[in-house]
Amino acid sequence: MFQIRVHSVDTDHPLFVSLTSSNSSSRNPKLSERRGVVHLFRSLTRHPPTKHPSAANTRSTTLFIVAVPNYFSSDDLLRFLGNHISDVSELLIIRNDVVEDRYSVLIKMINQVSADVFYCNFNGKRFSPPEVEICHILFVLSVEYTTFAENASTPPVGYSELPTCPVCLERLDQDTSGIQCTFCDHSFQCPCVSKWTYLSCQVCRLCQQQDEKPTCTVCGTPEHLWICVLCGFVGCGRYKGKHTIQHWKDTQHCYSLELETQRVWDYVGDSYVHRLNHSKAEGKSATTNSHCMLLDGDCGTCDGSEDSEISGALFNSKVEAIVDEYNRLLATQLENQRQHYESLLVEAKAKRDSVISGGASAISEAVEKALPLRMQELQSKIGKCLEEQKAVADMNQGLIKSQEEYKMKIKEIEERESVDLKSRDEKILDLEEQIRDLKIYIEAQRTLNNMTGSAEIKGGTLLPVPANQPSSSNSKRQSRSARRRN
Repeated sequence: MFQIRVHSVDTDHPLFVSLTSSNSSSRNPKLSERRGVVHLFRSLTRHPPTKHPSAANTRSTTLFIVAVPNYFSSDDLLRFLGNHISDVSELLIIRNDVVEDRYSVLIKMINQVSADVFYCNFNGKRFSPPEVEICHILFVLSVEYTTFAENASTPPVGYSELPTCPVCLERLDQDTSGIQCTFCDHSFQCPCVSKWTYLSCQVCRLCQQQDEKPTCTVCGTPEHLWICVLCGFVGCGRYKGKHTIQHWKDTQHCYSLELETQRVWDYVGDSYVHRLNHSKAEGKSATTNSHCMLLDGDCGTCDGSEDSEISGALFNSKVEAIVDEYNRLLATQLENQRQHYESLLVEAKAKRDSVISGGASAISEAVEKALPLRMQELQSKIGKCLEEQKAVADMNQGLIKSQEEYKMKIKEIEERESVDLKSRDEKILDLEEQIRDLKIYIEAQRTLNNMTGSAEIKGGTLLPVPANQPSSSNSKRQSRSARRRN
């Protein structure tokens, strides 16, 4: 089952058409139009369109036409629907400003029977017989409108987002896209792709324009490239930088197309889901009516039950033709590869033979030519080395001379420091002697003051005592003490 979320800041506007119903008793549906971006989500639980009790859950009264070409006006659309417009309750055209080559249509039917009849008559039908665009219709469970882009692009629980480009949607298998049959698998350059996606779909443009060489958006590598089917992000695969896997983890866009093989990988299901590969792998064949979605495969209004065998045979023949085409393509590519590598082997063998035949003379000539040049190079290198050696020797002499000068200066400084230390020590000794003499003098004065008859002593006269010849140092001390007493 499908759900739709529309990112839109617009409101529904009445749709004015020039066509009017010729039958006065027929009901007039509500026709409107709005601007927005459609996000299509598919349930992860697959409901096969066969005789299964749960098949009723795959139908509803709301139908969604995936894409209508822009040259198909609203009047053309109503003319295309014909008398079935009387069973329509509401019809809403949704246009995207970015996608100018197509628009989508939401249709609300009056009841389920009319929805089934509408689906059987228009699903898979060309909009115009000479054109290639096909009308793809899906049953929609619910439609939500939001003004926030993040909410619109976030898949509901149990759902995954699908592309709204009709060509990219047809690339996916029936169980994934809900589209049961296509006229083309879009694996090669075809007019339907170029017509649908001339302006809008980046995926289809990259698949068709073989001259362009895209690179990974993150690391820039041109190898093992995949493109997101939903937003067009180009990244490298799991065998390079794994940027496509990281994009899936960041955005939940689970479908990526390999540019080299144009195969589509589903990261959630962890398998390929493009239409041709899936049909070949599981041996499916379209033996049922591709239009009818009712429980018994026959809605009573379409002739699908009568020509189901013819449709199955045509589908099988188409698959066989495509398989043969792929086999021929593979054989052609293998033949081209064989010729390419054989030419490389022949070229390598010729080079080896030429080297062996004229190897000795060529080597000697090459040596003779290269030897003078080599000698010149060595001589120039030797001259440079000698110049560098001389410069280093001069620098060494200068350093030695500077070292000797610094040694002499250091020696002079040490001698001056020793003389200064000696004179300082003498001064310290002299000061200590003066301090000692001063203490003795002060003590003597105190003693004299404390003695009886100190007045007589004060008026006395001190006479010198003869002694031995004093030394020079003692004479100096006595002279100093005498000077102090005076």
